[in-house]
Amino acid sequence: MNLMESSGNVFEDLGFNKEEAANLLIRAELIIQISDLIKKRGLKQADAAKLLGVKQPDISALMKRKIEKFTIDRLVNFLSSLNQQVEVRTRPRRGSAKTVSHSRSAHV
Repeated sequence: MNLMESSGNVFEDLGFNKEEAANLLIRAELIIQISDLIKKRGLKQADAAKLLGVKQPDISALMKRKIEKFTIDRLVNFLSSLNQQVEVRTRPRRGSAKTVSHSRSAHV
């Protein structure tokens, strides 16, 4: 069995190009946050759908973590509807020569 060091992004490790892998990872992390909030609040899918302004099948897809159904914009809007502050951080990739880190908060 050959082991390989992870790139830090499972999607990149699975063969997606860097840009698509980054987008998929962001969406996956946002979906996890949203589904966790829905569970913690004890919301039924119909109630979550009403709160987020979508139909129940959309919440079902979200809870099943169907990444392909959601854009980053849409997921950020869901978080806003759940009264969450969204922060965006960037940093150089592993092995990059630059070490500058940026962080911005947005109240959406």
